Amino acid sequence: MDLGDQMQEGFCSMCPNGNCGVRLFWHIMHLIVSVRYFFLGLVNMFESFLISSGLLKRYETLNISKIQYLAIVIDSEEALQTLKVLNLLRWLAAIGLTNVCLYDKEGVLKRSEQEITERLKSEKRFKAPSLNCAVSGVKEITTSDSLLDQKCMNLEFISFSDGKAAVARAANFLFEKHYSSDNKKKPNFTEFDMAGALRAIGYVRPDPDLMLVYGPARCHLGFPAWRIRYTEIMHMGSLKSMKFGFLIKAIHRFTTVHQNYGK
Repeated sequence: MDLGDQMQEGFCSMCPNGNCGVRLFWHIMHLIVSVRYFFLGLVNMFESFLISSGLLKRYETLNISKIQYLAIVIDSEEALQTLKVLNLLRWLAAIGLTNVCLYDKEGVLKRSEQEITERLKSEKRFKAPSLNCAVSGVKEITTSDSLLDQKCMNLEFISFSDGKAAVARAANFLFEKHYSSDNKKKPNFTEFDMAGALRAIGYVRPDPDLMLVYGPARCHLGFPAWRIRYTEIMHMGSLKSMKFGFLIKAIHRFTTVHQNYGK
């Protein structure tokens, strides 16, 4: 038996059902897609470097006034990387974003709230990887400012349990108001009724203008749905591979898109 016959026999042993052609085609397609994404990643990294260095002029100006409230959604496993989260918040503070909501489904960030806030309060000044960008509306961070100064950055920490508890309390409020009485006419609840119930129980939070999702999933991971009716959602990839240039690009893309609707 020559080498060719041995290779064929070995390959066929991997395909006992005679689907060798299909499996070979699948492996070839998988290789092509992997190579494509590898080179795409290299291009994105190079673009991020150019943005961070201030060499791409179209990213020099950011109208951050369009982002009154930013939501950062992180996969719970990646949320354990506290140093990465801190670095991301430093970048946001350097860009000039003042209101940020941090969310993960399991509440990892919420349990780390004290550690994160204490670390940021102790930092008086931070220089972003590139401040060559003339960011419109940015408040300069001086040596007398803390990153969590009231005028610099406000943080909100929430998890899936917060939204679940709010919905339960709002539903109980509507039940007691409309179903515990002798009124025979029972209303059909609408989104407006639910929003009113949430306000009545004191759950009043701003709706994010932009949501950045870090993690493998391309979804909001259970972020309270009633707060993202008009929110733009962008997937940013893994937290461990985050880049300052990617962040600038995402914010720039949002601020340059014309919106035909409003809140």
